[in-house]
Amino acid sequence: MKPFAIAALAVATLGLSACGENMGEGPVLHVASGYIEMGATPDRPAAGYFTIEGGPRDVDLVAVTADLAQRVEMHESVRENGVMTMKPLTSAPVPAKGKLEFKPGGRHLMIWNINGAAVRAGKLPMIFVFSNNNNERIIFDMTIKGASSAASADAPAMDHGAMEMGNESADKGATDAAKK
Repeated sequence: MKPFAIAALAVATLGLSACGENMGEGPVLHVASGYIEMGATPDRPAAGYFTIEGGPRDVDLVAVTADLAQRVEMHESVRENGVMTMKPLTSAPVPAKGKLEFKPGGRHLMIWNINGAAVRAGKLPMIFVFSNNNNERIIFDMTIKGASSAASADAPAMDHGAMEMGNESADKGATDAAKK
């Protein structure tokens, strides 16, 4: 009986030490919420929006990827000389204990050719990559919503389809594959 008691005590001790790993460091970096809005037509990219809550220190979001999408890019909508334009982002700051928001009319993801199975399931697993020492990765399932019937007043419509999307025949093939 003693060997069992010693083993149980060791397991309990390891469990408690794992819980205390973040003690005193404050909140843990995590994706708090997010969703994807499909493009108006199958040939248009979807848009992704999310909120990240910062951990104990400043980090940068350096990439967002999805195995079940052809391509994911971070962009920001900005007004220049009275015209709304989009600019690609290479990173976005996540302040310690603060928030980073990707929302309509501002920073957002552009997601091309989401796999049809993911669309039918209503969620797309995405990987968020950060600049901290170990390039921390967080996997988060983004809910997929249908295309919005009307643009909100806060989010002017952007023509994502007019952006350079690479080899058209490759895009068409990937779109056709995603529909199957």
